[in-house]
Amino acid sequence: MPLKILICGAGIAGNALAFWLSRLGHSITVIERTPSLRTSGLQIDLRSPGIEVLRRMGLEEAFRKKTVAEQGLRLVDKKGKDWGFFPANRSGEGLQSFTTDYEIMRGDMCQLLFDACKDKVDFRFGCSVVGITQSESEVEVLFSDSNVEKFDLAVGADGLWSRTRRLMLGVDVANDDANPGYHPINVYAGYCTIPQAVGAGEGYNATAFLTTGGRGIMTRRHDPQWYQAYVLCNPASSVRLQTAERGDVEAEKYGMADVFRGAGWDCDRILQGVVDSDDFYCERMGVIKLDQWYRGRVALAGDAAHSPSAMTGMGTSSAMAGVYILAGEIGRHCGAASGSSKQNITAAFEEYDRKFRPFMDEVQKGLTDRENYMDRFPSSSFGIGCLYYMFWIASLLRLDVFAQWLLRERVSGWELPKYPEMDVKKSN
Repeated sequence: MPLKILICGAGIAGNALAFWLSRLGHSITVIERTPSLRTSGLQIDLRSPGIEVLRRMGLEEAFRKKTVAEQGLRLVDKKGKDWGFFPANRSGEGLQSFTTDYEIMRGDMCQLLFDACKDKVDFRFGCSVVGITQSESEVEVLFSDSNVEKFDLAVGADGLWSRTRRLMLGVDVANDDANPGYHPINVYAGYCTIPQAVGAGEGYNATAFLTTGGRGIMTRRHDPQWYQAYVLCNPASSVRLQTAERGDVEAEKYGMADVFRGAGWDCDRILQGVVDSDDFYCERMGVIKLDQWYRGRVALAGDAAHSPSAMTGMGTSSAMAGVYILAGEIGRHCGAASGSSKQNITAAFEEYDRKFRPFMDEVQKGLTDRENYMDRFPSSSFGIGCLYYMFWIASLLRLDVFAQWLLRERVSGWELPKYPEMDVKKSN
């Protein structure tokens, strides 16, 4: 008998999980607090395990039709001098570089996954969970529209500030500052798109700029008329930014502008674009660490369970791999023959945790060892100068050591499990 499963969040993790669980024949409901599918957001990528999951979904061809044609990453200094370039790895082998062979806009990825399962899944928009009550046999959920419904199990895939996580752990959801498992790394990242036509000979390169005080900007080109801006800093650099409430967009914008004023390169122009943008979003970066990704009949997935922060480059790939394993274990332990007993659901959640935790432990390793993540980078003029020279030498010799040091794609001794019953090719 199929399970009745609730998924909270119609982002990448939630939609990917809905894809797999619906293929296994379960009755899936996905709720999303926004009034429609949220297709905003900037560029994301897939790396090793995420690429393999995409292939197992049978969606690589559809993905390729939506990819961003980013060519690689270059580093510039405050005078605009170019200090080297790392091209994307197009070989189909080995680790990806700063730019992967699988770059896509977040909205396109979300839409792709939604389209792949929407005919088999009940999507409900403009709805959220306000209460969860568990018993031995079911999960009773109170929704924001005052309706109450019962499910065999529920999964929170609702991001870094997950309401499901708070409900699962018995934390007051009315307190927006309460976020159990969240470990800040004291990096604020501002994201937006800025109108500017691609220049002659400009190409579709990512451009990075680093300066003193743990500050950095990256721009990326995804459209001939627009580019993306990523602005990173320590909030302590600006009183206005440090005291801005989460979601106070104007204070966050002007706080970012304060931090970078007069820093050189194109910072003033880019920050004016940030101030003028209508899609700005400020992320207070952090890592989610929990001793257990489930409680009773409620589990967590994606950033809600184990966000590694954008600094690792592994957020999307971790979400894709994690939900694949979660769905696989639900399929193995809670199939038609075994049913939805508490013991079977617990066994499925335990195996999900056991099999995927070693991967996430490696991806998150050392991220919270320091109070401020940016302390691992030089912050003085001399230190920044040395870093630029090291980048230049590595670029000249084609040694992609910086990407391998910064990004967490290499996880030795771990392999993505296989679930033959979820093999898309065999079922087509």
